[in-house]
Amino acid sequence: MTHDVTDRPRVHALLADGTTVCIRPTVPGDHEQVEGLYEEMSPENLRRRFFAVSHRSARQAADRACAPARTGYRALLAETRGRLVGIAEYDTGDRKDTAEVSVAVADGLHHRGVGTLLVEHLVSAAREDGITTFTADALSENHEVLRLFADLGLPTHRRFEGPEVRCTIALEPGDTYLTAVEERGRTADVASLTPLLRPKAVAVVGAGRSPGSVGRAILHQLHTGGYTGRLFAVNPAAHAILGVPSYPSVGALPRTPDLAVLAVPAAAVPGTAEECGRAGVRALIVVTSGLDAGQAGALRAACRAYGMRLVGPNCLGISHTDPEISLDATFAAGHPRPGTAGVAVQSGGVGIALLDGLSRLGIGVSSFVSLGDKYDVSGNDMLQWWESDGRTGLALLHLESFGNPRAFSRTARRVTRRMPVLTVDAGRTDAGRRAAHSHTAAAATPTMTRAALFTQAGITATRSVGELLETAALLHAQPLPAGSRVAVVTNAGGAGVLAADACAEAGLALPPLPPELAAGLLAVLPDGATAANPVDATAAVSERQLADCLDRIVRDGTVDAVLVALVPTAVAAATGDDLVRALTGTSGRGAAKPMAAVRLEQGLSVQLLPTVDGGTVPSYAEPQAAARALAHAARRAAWLARPAGTVSGLDGVETARARAVVADHLAAHPDGGWLDPRTCADLLACYGIPQLPWTWAGTEDDAVLAADRLRGLDGRVVMKAHWPGQVHKSRQGAVLLDLRGDAEIRSAFRDLRARFDGLMTGVVLQPLAARGTELFAGVVQDRVFGPLVLFGLGGTATEVLADHAARLAPLTDHDVHDLITAPRCAPLLFGAHGDGPVDLEGLEQVLLRLSRMASDLPQLAEADFNPVLATPTGVSVLDARIRLVPSRPHDPCLRRLR
Repeated sequence: MTHDVTDRPRVHALLADGTTVCIRPTVPGDHEQVEGLYEEMSPENLRRRFFAVSHRSARQAADRACAPARTGYRALLAETRGRLVGIAEYDTGDRKDTAEVSVAVADGLHHRGVGTLLVEHLVSAAREDGITTFTADALSENHEVLRLFADLGLPTHRRFEGPEVRCTIALEPGDTYLTAVEERGRTADVASLTPLLRPKAVAVVGAGRSPGSVGRAILHQLHTGGYTGRLFAVNPAAHAILGVPSYPSVGALPRTPDLAVLAVPAAAVPGTAEECGRAGVRALIVVTSGLDAGQAGALRAACRAYGMRLVGPNCLGISHTDPEISLDATFAAGHPRPGTAGVAVQSGGVGIALLDGLSRLGIGVSSFVSLGDKYDVSGNDMLQWWESDGRTGLALLHLESFGNPRAFSRTARRVTRRMPVLTVDAGRTDAGRRAAHSHTAAAATPTMTRAALFTQAGITATRSVGELLETAALLHAQPLPAGSRVAVVTNAGGAGVLAADACAEAGLALPPLPPELAAGLLAVLPDGATAANPVDATAAVSERQLADCLDRIVRDGTVDAVLVALVPTAVAAATGDDLVRALTGTSGRGAAKPMAAVRLEQGLSVQLLPTVDGGTVPSYAEPQAAARALAHAARRAAWLARPAGTVSGLDGVETARARAVVADHLAAHPDGGWLDPRTCADLLACYGIPQLPWTWAGTEDDAVLAADRLRGLDGRVVMKAHWPGQVHKSRQGAVLLDLRGDAEIRSAFRDLRARFDGLMTGVVLQPLAARGTELFAGVVQDRVFGPLVLFGLGGTATEVLADHAARLAPLTDHDVHDLITAPRCAPLLFGAHGDGPVDLEGLEQVLLRLSRMASDLPQLAEADFNPVLATPTGVSVLDARIRLVPSRPHDPCLRRLR
């Protein structure tokens, strides 16, 4: 396959030490640089690369790499600050699916990941070209290149032939490879963020002398927050601001700062960023808003050219509360309280609310980043930082958009195994994505797509900042419940009823307490108490009696959590009892089961009450808040208890043939569109997706002959009119059922031809299907999130009832189980009507194969299987529609910056 050099655009990525490099294809104009790369190598490195030292080797290598594009050959360069630092290439020669690969790195830049990063990008390019295997010859003493191939994470075989080693590398990027790439990416990401979050010197550019200056406010926060590094102001009109020395320019500073905070007018941002880059600054925070497209592009270009990580623009700044650094480069009203919550937000207002709430609760902040317009540093970066910093135990996110959701999902799945990751599900009603082409697209709402991402990644998604803080308080203060069973204990019956309702509405269960436990509770509670669930301890309960009651419930195995709803009473006041102390005064109680309080008179929505053993118990002003928090905790516990899912291998999949079918269709229809029935059936056959038998007929006589071949035992067939671009057959009256005999076939054909004159190109005939459950399965390729698989009730009611569940592809075994059990129609599949369960294994296979098809074919914009007929003996697709659009493959795990 011949590629133009522009078909794989330049991208930026990080080396192991955090340095930014540009990865791009070679062009003829690179000849001098490539030749120079080899000429500057030591004789020993030249010998390892070419197996001999020759003056001609450098020129010959440059000739090959910089020749015009040709079939079966690719070369990629890595450069930083305009300097070529590495090259990797492959050549298939006269082979089709195997290529010889080589890599070279500039002297002095070994062991920084240049070669590995180039080969990763070369692997991605080779897979696009249909190459399945790399081969490489190396001297057995060339330990560096042998280790590079061995550590890629791809299956590698070595064969020693005298002083040489023949390496064969299978380009099968399974989970081992993705994990290896992720680990390399995490190491590089953390290294690149160190100048941002742990800078040894900071300069505030644009710190004004007037009190209303944003730059001055940031300088004040840094100065009064105890920043331990060197601090400078940049202002040509001042020698000192707030006691901090000021200099006329970044270049005039006595030392190069690691981090520069830019609080200058939008027009000055690009030039200031360029100045910072030339001076050697390694990270920028741009708080300025209102950049136009040209200014934004110039800012991005400067950061990439000089390898600077960027937070913003249009942001509040960042804080890092580690006492070794004490960095508060924000213009928030106060300094955040040090603690264990990592916070990343796109909205400055949300950030201020979270900083205030976490400080008030006593949870505090490990690091805070206001992402702003998110040109570079993202939530994905921060998750990797928190995973590694040794201080963060809770991650809070407010993300209005996702740059690479698939990479974010894999990172989040890993991080959520170590700490809770919570988010506010912002942007749930994006009206701009309402347009739909089919049932599938209509069902794929932004809310459903984001919910799939969060659910699969184990992220706790809340609907407001208040709910986020309420849930964070419980997850910070209490252990996770083993399940969703809750006991409600109260000193006021009405409060107990409210709490019980809130728990049920949140999806929690309130099981009856066993007789032995109930008897024990009544033995310690006042007369008139009831020991059902809720437990009404009455207004007469004393502090000691309530503590005994709670101890007995916690030690019993009936429930997984306890919710205590308390109201102040004159009885307790008269006796000097403090019922809250019954929750907080018994050391060690919270170690077994989570406990939460509801105090209706409480002014704040949530507080953390200190316990005698140094812990805390969350207290809520509303039972709904407590119940939501407990439900989130129960879901997190269930997610952690379930092993990570696996993407199953599938038999009978012909990916290469499917790609050829797609390529042929798009060659004939460059703008894409809906497939005709025969092409659609070909694609389904490539993935082993079962279909009800069917035949195409273009004329009335053909229809009669086709019906004769298809009629079942009872002789009944179905006729469906077809024309290009058709979507809603049933709604348009293009389906005729229960046809018998030649006369009915002819009449039906004439009827359809008359009603759809000028449109209809032919008809599809099928035998009338047996009785069963009609289901719906489909895929939508989301431009940002990738393929989304939907499943639910099918037939003509699918849009009206909207009984659908969704998961992002590729589906794991757990994802498929969740898809099948999530819709309201799920009981029908398990034999709720006494007919026995449908073929669940067959249904799983259809969904897995649909997922594989969507993952293999980025050109598949939509697939709509409706209905899918499920019976106890099998599953088959009765009607399928597929829409293709031109699209190039996108490797979601390829390391690159935004």
